[in-house]
Amino acid sequence: MLFVITALDRENSLPLRMATRPAHFEYAQTTGAIRLGGPFLDANGDMIGSLIIIEARDLAAAEEWQRNDPYMKAGLFSRAEIRPWKVTANYCKAEL
Repeated sequence: MLFVITALDRENSLPLRMATRPAHFEYAQTTGAIRLGGPFLDANGDMIGSLIIIEARDLAAAEEWQRNDPYMKAGLFSRAEIRPWKVTANYCKAEL
């Protein structure tokens, strides 16, 4: 089952995000749960949040994954939500 995590960073937390980013990427690679993800950007192109689509067996497992994400453990986010999600359209291929 897929879940979407949307999170907004605390104000002035770009240094915390950058310091925690390697651990977040390692966690993502180790768990293999992420299907698609990336940062929200402000008008200057600075990272200010995250959108992450993960695969988990149920909501409890998705919440556990989120709790263990180094970004969450570091207190990066001012707000984070997780919701079940279903793919209904996939019309384009994003360039990464």
